Amino acid sequence: MQIKELINKGIQRLEINHIEDSNIKARVLLQYVLKKDKNYLVTNFNEEVSKQQEIEYGKHIEELIQGRPLQYITKTQEFMGLEFYVDENVLIPQPDTEILVEEAMKKIEKIIKCKKDNSINQNSTVRILDMCTGSGAIAISIAKYFQNKNKLNNTPNNKIQLKLYGVDISQEALEIAKRNAKLNQVQVEFFISDMFKKMKENIDEPFDIIISNPPYIETNTIETLSKEVKQEPHIALDGGEDGLNFYRIIAEEGKKYLARSGCILVEIGYNQKEAVTRLFKKENTQITCIKDLAGNNRVIKIQYMIS
Repeated sequence: MQIKELINKGIQRLEINHIEDSNIKARVLLQYVLKKDKNYLVTNFNEEVSKQQEIEYGKHIEELIQGRPLQYITKTQEFMGLEFYVDENVLIPQPDTEILVEEAMKKIEKIIKCKKDNSINQNSTVRILDMCTGSGAIAISIAKYFQNKNKLNNTPNNKIQLKLYGVDISQEALEIAKRNAKLNQVQVEFFISDMFKKMKENIDEPFDIIISNPPYIETNTIETLSKEVKQEPHIALDGGEDGLNFYRIIAEEGKKYLARSGCILVEIGYNQKEAVTRLFKKENTQITCIKDLAGNNRVIKIQYMIS
């Protein structure tokens, strides 16, 4: 069977089963099976595919129909322009979370500038904690951005260093995060902890920023999610009865691990702005909500003020 025939067969099978983006998914799957890029498919439309490859392709099409996410089949997801390995042990990084990363980068830029302006010897470090790190996508994307920026400027930020840490309760997730750090050639220190419980065993200095995309879906809501989302690890989805369990922990414990005038950035569900804001609302905090590209509330920034 030719490439064009196999793609059309895959698209038809997906469309009959009401799979969204069937055209894109059918092509990406064949790229994966053939180990070729999309340009190859276009320029070799009439090339014959082996029987073995045809069988493998058909198997993966059926996996999609059964609800297995495309990213878990191909073991890859793009995020912030970088490639990440993913499997069933971690959430699949989503474009909405890029808003969280971009806000963290803006804040880090401000901290670096402040340290340059105020430090006498400028031999200081900006420390960032990625809580509930999962695949490591957030911490790794931040590390890669500033690594590339330093290369372009041909200077190590005037001796101001960036140190990133990633924490997760899942050892399997941490192994994937370490793999992704190596894949993207950055340094992030990962360690296992149930939220802040083992923090003092691993870190002896405060953080300038704590950033987190925690589990925030209400327990009873998980069963109403799409087949694809329900394939992702429930431990990374379930935020408790009201979806706020992990925000409560971050609100109660986070400040203990922040430097003076530290900042917490958290991703939220579209309807959680008021509830999450109430958890962090204190006299010494300035709280800002950032919307995503669709206009939904997406990120809460909690700036602790010097008291």
